[in-house]
Amino acid sequence: MKFISYLHQGKPSYGVLIGQDQVLDLAALLGEQAPDLASLIARDLLPQARTLAAAAKSTLKLQDVELLPVIPRPGKIICVGLNYHDHVRETGRELTESPALFLRVAASQVAHGAAIMRPRESHRLDYEGEIAVIIGQGGRRISEQASWQHIAGYSCYNDGSVRDWQVATSQWTAGKNFWRTGGFGPWMVSADEIAPGQLMTLTTRLNGQVMQQATTDMLIHSIPRLISYISTVMPLEPGDVIVTGTPGGVGNKRNPQVFMKPGDVVEIEIDAVGVLRNTIADD
Repeated sequence: MKFISYLHQGKPSYGVLIGQDQVLDLAALLGEQAPDLASLIARDLLPQARTLAAAAKSTLKLQDVELLPVIPRPGKIICVGLNYHDHVRETGRELTESPALFLRVAASQVAHGAAIMRPRESHRLDYEGEIAVIIGQGGRRISEQASWQHIAGYSCYNDGSVRDWQVATSQWTAGKNFWRTGGFGPWMVSADEIAPGQLMTLTTRLNGQVMQQATTDMLIHSIPRLISYISTVMPLEPGDVIVTGTPGGVGNKRNPQVFMKPGDVVEIEIDAVGVLRNTIADD
């Protein structure tokens, strides 16, 4: 099932995408029981949502809603750096035994179809196509073997990076958190539709040209490893997002370099999920 968060008539809501263009408004049906997607996940109501969708009689048109990031305000957005061998090589960095982690804030995200904003402070805005994992059942010190049962679903992510601010110090936080530079969407595909360990292909396109492509068997630290490692450091909670890393081909390491500019269209596609599409505009 495909779950989306959105605004309808100015009011935040969420629902299930039915077919290509129909939306079942779950907030209207479940009310305080589950007012948003994160609470639906936390209260283990995904099966109930599936039942409601099967019996749906009244729906909205997708064109009548304004999409929000899949989880608009995650408790945690944990991003993984240097998690594909070709990206490690192109950056000239050393492979580390443990995952390299950094955090994003919710205000740095935009939805599918919205404009990613190039800040006035820099024109070195780069794309990073990634697979996002949305946590379902929370936990601490989750084993790799049990990790698949802690996943609610998957989505596409563009970990947009302002490169000169990222490398200005040894810490990446500034370059990874400019306002409205990261795309998250268009929806969450529930984990029951993607088998544990299923091979997924990730592709990034800029103005129709393929810039990055990789499969999940190329990850240095697998999804189960990431869940186990991160949950050792901090408890994972329903609705938390793990952004699993980008492959080689980033614009900053090309010759000549390629940075996103106003009017560009960037697409992140995961074959088992769909396509996240954003335009670029000046802030």
